[in-house]
Amino acid sequence: MIVIVMGVSGSGKTTVGSLLASELGWRFWDADAFHPENNVGKMRSGVALSDEDRLPWLRSLSTLLEESTQQGQSAVLACSSLKESYRRILADGIPCVRFVYLRGSFDLINERLRARLGHFMGPELLSSQLATLEEPRDAIVVDASLTPRAIVAAIRDAIESTPAPFLGSPPD
Repeated sequence: MIVIVMGVSGSGKTTVGSLLASELGWRFWDADAFHPENNVGKMRSGVALSDEDRLPWLRSLSTLLEESTQQGQSAVLACSSLKESYRRILADGIPCVRFVYLRGSFDLINERLRARLGHFMGPELLSSQLATLEEPRDAIVVDASLTPRAIVAAIRDAIESTPAPFLGSPPD
């Protein structure tokens, strides 16, 4: 199984995703670590990424996830996955993907982004992320204002109690 923890920057994806992976004994990846330097430079400068900027990044993440499933390894990916089309690219060819959407208010996320140090994604891009966000129809939705442990407990309960929807194309 692949679990993709999604939401806008500052929603807690990395914290929650790494904690979830640790509890489950699965691999963890933070999608931010896979951005090409050009994308990082744009975001650091306060420039929102275009779909064209994101496409190679999303495809490389999809390949990573597909290779993990082919090796029989479950994993957690922290990735914004803001649009339905992005989520489709990520899930393509993977038989069991669960998206977890960390939903938070503008005020909560803005406060977190202002307090965060050393990250290339600043609060000036929050509005553009929220404008881009297409809330998922088929995700586990968790309130981002909960503690990370409470969020992970909610995710685990949801994963264990509901079957995963099939989101990707069938594997070859």
